[in-house]
Amino acid sequence: MSPENAIGYLLQHVSSVLARQSDQILQEQLGIGMSQFKLLMILQHSPHIRQRQLADHLGQTEASISRQIKILHDKGLLTTRVNPENKRERVTMPTPKGIRMTEAARDRLARYNEPMLETLTDKQRKQLAETLGQLHAWSCSPGKLIACDHPFKI
Repeated sequence: MSPENAIGYLLQHVSSVLARQSDQILQEQLGIGMSQFKLLMILQHSPHIRQRQLADHLGQTEASISRQIKILHDKGLLTTRVNPENKRERVTMPTPKGIRMTEAARDRLARYNEPMLETLTDKQRKQLAETLGQLHAWSCSPGKLIACDHPFKI
């Protein structure tokens, strides 16, 4: 396998394995999945985002996003209100409980990933963060398929 193919494979494989492990950790310890955690994070920072944008950003269908939002509402993690500036628009945002859940999920995932990251030197961690930031900027640049619309800051 050529180095370029190995890099692409390893990026995809590590990403997939970490996503499955993260989902399992969150399900077992907090009762939410990775998709729900991502929704909480996005809605905490962008409550005016539309479901279509959420679906595009997360690579899911609008129906899936709608189901996830309903589940989070039922758990008391999200609330929806009418936008006072535009009565036809609804704003969905995490409740205080949802914000605490988001922070708990971040903490659990950081603790879970810590032993993996400890295998790297400080210099390697910094280089990895910078490299992943560059790859993110390229893969999410305007015009790319399923590009996200946020910058990544270290």
